Amino acid sequence: MFENLQDRLGSILSGLTGRGALSEADVSAALREVRRALLEADVALEVVRAFTDRVREKAVGAEVLKSIKPGQMVVKIVHDELIEMLGAEGVSIDLHAPAPVVIMMVGLQGSGKTTTTGKIAKRLTERDRKKVLMASLDTRRPAAQEQLRQLGQQTGVDTLPIIAGQSPTDIASRAVQAAKLGGHDVVILDTAGRTHIDEPLMAEMAEIKARAKPHEILLVADSLTGQDAVNLARNFDERVGITGLVLTRMDGDGRGGAALSMRAVTGKPIKLIGVGEKMSELEEFHPRRIADRILGMGDIVSLVEKAAENIDADKARAMAEKMAKGKFDLNDLADQLRQMQSMGGMGGIMGLMPGMGGMKDKLAAAGLNDKMFARQIAIIQSMTKAERANPDLLKHSRKKRIAAGSGTDAAEINKLLKMHRQMADMMKAMGAKGKGGIMKQMMGGLAGKMGLGGMGGMGGMPDLSKMDPKQLEALAKQAEAAGMKPGSMPGLPGGMGGSLPGLGAPKLPGLGGLPGLPGMPKKK
Repeated sequence: MFENLQDRLGSILSGLTGRGALSEADVSAALREVRRALLEADVALEVVRAFTDRVREKAVGAEVLKSIKPGQMVVKIVHDELIEMLGAEGVSIDLHAPAPVVIMMVGLQGSGKTTTTGKIAKRLTERDRKKVLMASLDTRRPAAQEQLRQLGQQTGVDTLPIIAGQSPTDIASRAVQAAKLGGHDVVILDTAGRTHIDEPLMAEMAEIKARAKPHEILLVADSLTGQDAVNLARNFDERVGITGLVLTRMDGDGRGGAALSMRAVTGKPIKLIGVGEKMSELEEFHPRRIADRILGMGDIVSLVEKAAENIDADKARAMAEKMAKGKFDLNDLADQLRQMQSMGGMGGIMGLMPGMGGMKDKLAAAGLNDKMFARQIAIIQSMTKAERANPDLLKHSRKKRIAAGSGTDAAEINKLLKMHRQMADMMKAMGAKGKGGIMKQMMGGLAGKMGLGGMGGMGGMPDLSKMDPKQLEALAKQAEAAGMKPGSMPGLPGGMGGSLPGLGAPKLPGLGGLPGLPGMPKKK
């Protein structure tokens, strides 16, 4: 979503950090570019003006221009103001009210209200263990009530039975009554939309609000809306009084201006963002993490959370036991590739890693994209059980059969086998020195440098999968304060820096060595 803005701001700010000293003119010139970049990203003019004025006020001070690293100070000010614009802290849906808590969904037609209603209901049911009832108040759009009923069946969430001819306000009253009788914790009202804001729509919303007395009123807005997002948010807030925003289609290639503008204009928090079509693709909005992503600083906390959600604990334990014995076959490699796919593929993972945002295009140019994972999994699935367990069996005739079965060629099979050999060598090296080997030393050194020596886990490193987001953020800040930069792995024997043995890939900026991925350009 923010890729254009990330590229523009990244180049402007890296130009500042590379300079030894800054004059007031340098800062003004950079801020002009920042202003242009924000306007191009569809951020509202009034929001851009206020943002650049605040940054200029802080950045032109003598303590910044005369500091040891003035460029970095300006970057920090831009970063802090970006967080302030997006909302200092993430705010989740408030359920602290007598049951049933009423959540009213409002927005224009086509913004994704009904789908988002289903996503929120699924999230509250699975994550918060709440009993949820969904009700469609959209009597105008054909089959809108039927759509919500089907979403309820798909997600296993209760929906209010449809009675033809009832008005939206009557349906709202019936939904609240049914939720009380059915012992539901939350009732979500999916209201009707229009193609544009008009008086009858606003009057209907106000009437439903008066009748249902919602605890939360969430404005669902398409993040591709652009400049008009400001008028939309302002009108709904003035007439209905919203408590938060939900932005849909954040996975699109839009410029992200709506996200920055709507929060700044209404002062209401962005609570959730839709990042895909699937019912599970709804995320909490964390202003600091989004600001980090926009400025190319990565988002390690989200990466760890994503890993914790997608990695099967039992499989990980079995893998660790095999690794300790130095075993790693093609079935294990296929599992690793599937896990990377479920975490958003190469592009998704790179986007969350510090200093790696700009690598996505280079990796794609080198043929390292998500289609490559699918081809490699297809190659492994075209092998027999014996071949997957023992890749040494793969001679020319077998490779020809596998190539025909997977729609690839012998060269791709050889690349896959080379990657497997390199990873297997690494696993042996990790398992060679007792329990954990190199990995234990590496994690221990990392923990020591972060001042976590007394903590349990691998060589003093805490178990990240058992930590909540606040603890993870505190850990990331602690690492930063300790002077840890991405890619600097302390505690590795023999001055191994950021790369591990047996990994043939070149070093990438801020990341040490990537595990021997095929198709990477060789060192010149």
